[in-house]
Amino acid sequence: MSEPAIDWPDQIHRQLRQWDVRQVAHVPDAGHKRLIQLCGADNRIAVVPLTTEEEGVAVLAGAWLGGQRGALLMQSSGVGNCINMLSLPKICRLPLLMIVTMRGEWGEFNPWQVPMGRATPEVLELAGVLCFRADTPEEVEPTVAAAARMAFEGPQAVAVLLSQRLIGAKSFVK
Repeated sequence: MSEPAIDWPDQIHRQLRQWDVRQVAHVPDAGHKRLIQLCGADNRIAVVPLTTEEEGVAVLAGAWLGGQRGALLMQSSGVGNCINMLSLPKICRLPLLMIVTMRGEWGEFNPWQVPMGRATPEVLELAGVLCFRADTPEEVEPTVAAAARMAFEGPQAVAVLLSQRLIGAKSFVK
């Protein structure tokens, strides 16, 4: 008998609750679909849909200034949209917890996703964001817990990169 699969969106949701995250900002993303649903069903978390990822940095800065913790969910292709806004948490010493689903990696079918997917860790680090990666379901919860601690107790900008191998490669072939 095989072991039941580890549900990594449940692990992330559990950590968001443990760290008293009250706002989750996101641009819709299939990789985060289940996590967004879990947060939406949780009456302690306000889910804030965004039109573009950099809005999330400002939304979460406002949440922090208003006494609430937040997290930004995005795909690696959205990291490039945030570059200018990442100066806000750095200069103002605000926490920023980002959960990033990676594209352009293992099994990617869309060549347009590859350049930003490959550049994401370096781009974030150059912008002053600490990056941690989870490649297996077993790594997700401890990685998110460590990142949340560094973000909220630091305070500093931290990103958890969820590998494409973990989230699964997308396919639009019928």
